[in-house]
Amino acid sequence: MSQQKLYIGSHAPFWHNGDSIPGRSGHIILAALPAVALGVYQYGLPALGVLAFSISCAMLWECIMSYIVRRPISIDDGNAAVIGLLFGMLLPATAPWWLIVFGTFIAIVIGKEIYGGIGCNPLNPVLVSLAIVMLSWKNLLDFNGMLVNYDLGFNMVYPLYAAKKLGVEMAADYSLVGLFLGQQSGGIGSTFGLGLVIGGLYLIGRGFIRWEISLSFLVGVFITAWIFNLASPETYAGPVFHLLTGYTLIAAFFLITEDSSSPVNFVPMCLYGLGAGLLTVLIRNIGFFVDGVVFAVLIFNIANPLLDKIRPKAVGRSVDYA
Repeated sequence: MSQQKLYIGSHAPFWHNGDSIPGRSGHIILAALPAVALGVYQYGLPALGVLAFSISCAMLWECIMSYIVRRPISIDDGNAAVIGLLFGMLLPATAPWWLIVFGTFIAIVIGKEIYGGIGCNPLNPVLVSLAIVMLSWKNLLDFNGMLVNYDLGFNMVYPLYAAKKLGVEMAADYSLVGLFLGQQSGGIGSTFGLGLVIGGLYLIGRGFIRWEISLSFLVGVFITAWIFNLASPETYAGPVFHLLTGYTLIAAFFLITEDSSSPVNFVPMCLYGLGAGLLTVLIRNIGFFVDGVVFAVLIFNIANPLLDKIRPKAVGRSVDYA
């Protein structure tokens, strides 16, 4: 019998840096804690209840979907907890329980699982849910009405509402330092700018999000708001005001940077962030909604596959070997 040699094909050796999905989720939750802590401090136990219930519902919906599609339970990867936490951070502390149940259902089932689970969703699940809530029950995200019973020792009129509906002179009544330190009404975890920046820089430093997207988004907001303010300072608020109010900072570090709905190449990342920042201010200043972050980011989530096709030309020149 002739001897036969068996050739075995295998992947080339590779290094693994030790990162994992549960680890990444844990770091994102850790980075969000400073902003969450101030929100709970300001709004008390109702805020903590909203956050805890939102996380619990998100994990429960993922368990139910895993059972329905006969997949292993995957809540131990922490992704559902991150989605639930971020959704809760965008809500007022007085959000009703049924809104949280509905919102987390949309985020997990419609925004994530229906596309195949983690890493397959083309749109940010949190923003998909929040957009549907805004279109269905706009009054439940009206922070002036939802937080009317709170008196925290500072101007509780929602800053973007004051600038858009009451006149830009109302924006001048807010201290920019105070806004950065969380002295403004809004979502539980979206008002403490310093905490969000600290968390964002931590994620950038650990390599969990790309600085190109965050920075270009903030630059897009700043430049567009500056142009509006330069054209009509008595009508439109200044650029720093737009950076420190609404969902701008939480979007820059926790929403627009979501992996599966954002580009991976340098030029597309810059265009993606700049475009979303520009559209955010356009919606705020001349659009229907007070804050344009949600729809601006979702629109550029849709544009992401086209943007990511942009490739730099290869360095060098063609050679004719004929």
